[in-house]
Amino acid sequence: MMNPGENEVNTENAHGHSTRRRILLLLGIALLVVGAIARSSIATSLDGFTYDEAYHIGAGVAYVKTGDFRLNPEHPPLTKLWTGAYLSFFDYKLTPYRPLSDKVDERAFVENDVYNNNDHYLIQARARQSMFALNGLLMLIFLLAVWRVVGPFIALGAAAFFAIDPTVAAHLPVVMTDLPVALTSGSAVLLAIYAFRTWRWYDIVLAAIALGLALSSKHSAIITLIAIVSIGLVMALMRNSDVTRRRRTVSVCGLVFGAVVVLWGFYFFQYRESPISHDDHFNRPLADKISDVKSPVYRFGLTVISAGYFAPRPYVWGLADTIRAGAEGRVGSALAFGTVYYGKAPWFYFPGVIGVKVPLGLLALALAGLVMAFVSKPERASLLPMGGLAILCGIFLFFLIRGSSYGGIRHVMIVFPLLAVLTGMVLNAAVRRRSIILRGSVAAALLLAVVSAVPAVRPWEYFNETIGGTGNGHRYFNDEGVDLYQRSEEAVRYYHDVMKPQGERPYVFYLMPEIDDPHKTIDHISSSKEKDAGKWDGPDATGTFIIGANEIAPGLWYDKASFREAAPIARFGNLFVFRGTFDIRPLIAQARAYQASFQIHGPKPNLEKAIKLLEESSRLDPRAFFVALELGNQYLKIGKREDALRSYQSAYENVPRADSAFEELGRQIERVRTESLEHISPLRNPSLE
Repeated sequence: MMNPGENEVNTENAHGHSTRRRILLLLGIALLVVGAIARSSIATSLDGFTYDEAYHIGAGVAYVKTGDFRLNPEHPPLTKLWTGAYLSFFDYKLTPYRPLSDKVDERAFVENDVYNNNDHYLIQARARQSMFALNGLLMLIFLLAVWRVVGPFIALGAAAFFAIDPTVAAHLPVVMTDLPVALTSGSAVLLAIYAFRTWRWYDIVLAAIALGLALSSKHSAIITLIAIVSIGLVMALMRNSDVTRRRRTVSVCGLVFGAVVVLWGFYFFQYRESPISHDDHFNRPLADKISDVKSPVYRFGLTVISAGYFAPRPYVWGLADTIRAGAEGRVGSALAFGTVYYGKAPWFYFPGVIGVKVPLGLLALALAGLVMAFVSKPERASLLPMGGLAILCGIFLFFLIRGSSYGGIRHVMIVFPLLAVLTGMVLNAAVRRRSIILRGSVAAALLLAVVSAVPAVRPWEYFNETIGGTGNGHRYFNDEGVDLYQRSEEAVRYYHDVMKPQGERPYVFYLMPEIDDPHKTIDHISSSKEKDAGKWDGPDATGTFIIGANEIAPGLWYDKASFREAAPIARFGNLFVFRGTFDIRPLIAQARAYQASFQIHGPKPNLEKAIKLLEESSRLDPRAFFVALELGNQYLKIGKREDALRSYQSAYENVPRADSAFEELGRQIERVRTESLEHISPLRNPSLE
């Protein structure tokens, strides 16, 4: 028979063993987060800025230094403020504000500071440091939330998912919103469900802070808010007395109120974009931005939010932009699974893109976790949080399948926390059940994922083996998960190391930053320089071409078919170098339209030059209906009725019938025919969204 002293010793030993195990698990999670950052730092070391980063960085520094939120209101300010605050410790030079005309002008204004008024190499290095810190912190918070709500081994498995997945690695250092909103939304759902189980005030506060961070990361977190409120109201109203129901409903409302307070805090608790002026300082007035939204329901909601002071004006402006470009769709042709679609890809696009971008080993583990949730019936404490994440993903995918696909995998990263938790659930089962078969299967799946994904350099471009791997992904997809112009630095290095010593000037058809220093850019054959005019006469040109995978994909307009089957002489991820004779008419048409936008919306508008550029572009490729639409707008401005009619008619004949612009153009043509021109407003060019 055991005496009391022995019992106390055994209890102390068990407690000590439990404490050591917790410390080891916490250390393991921390090491996986650090490992994820180290792996990302190496794998993305060749990457330049993505298309949006300089825009976000310049705006963020301006927020911190001036308290003015007029620049880049497309996204809430969390990542911009974080990076801007870090860069503000250094000598970042800001250009004084000037009136801005639409996104084209504003982006050029902000990016000129990053690339020409500061050392952009140093800025990128510091921006990467800041985002590794932010995303690493948000990842750790999410994993601790998983630990608290569903257990430490599931948190460890989720950490392994994040450390292996290449899309996570690609996003860790970039000044963008997709990974932060995924991590904060996952944390918010888990902490909210925990709070709805305890109904303690401090749990409600923690959940409110997490939801506020999500709302401050990206406008799509409104879906997170909807999911949490739905779950909270159901849990508040179930099997309770009337008094308890009312009290708990008030708690759900308090959580939402606290989250909105956090959101306002990131705008420094100011309603207007400028702290010193009540004028409208956005690149497009807020009222016009709201009127761009086609849905009367959305327009009414945006007006109520703005007029009721429920959110700051910059947040409302960005929400209107998100609805117009994301939910209602922007102009573009989508290549999905090798088929070209107009505007929006089919409903199965986003589930499919998860299937081709996540490593097969991780997919197998996540699917096994999903099956396990249904078959083995885990305890309610685990099932409810996973159900909450599933509800979030379900609502999110419901909205996504009706929206635009241009963002690719980054627009569906909010699903990754659920995939990570499902992966952790399988790891947890393997540890607890002590099954050799289960443990061997989990180890094999993890090894398969590691071998497939971890060695990948340029992880942004990763595709799994279902479509032939990274090298072939661009043949089936054309979205921002294929390329977001990170290869510009590699193009510059290749030019200076290989081409310039040979006296070779290439054609460049890849979005390169406008940099004044000739040592940091490419001396290319330019379509806007008089000395190169003869080399852009077409229809064919012979020379060396630097061109991105997005540009050579099949498209409904500007289709550069002559490049698609050519063998490149060099390749850097999804950037190709071709040498030979090619049809350059699609390149000219696209370049002229791009140049015209700066003549219309730049700081020194030149409508005569813009019209000339638009005429050439529309003649070379009339299928790009938005070019003819813009041409009609410019003729309308200068009172040329017949030219405006001709241009609008061309746009009407080429616009896809399913596009709302079809009916708008029909009405515009009738008005131009019959009414006084000074009473007719130009149409909003959908390609500007």
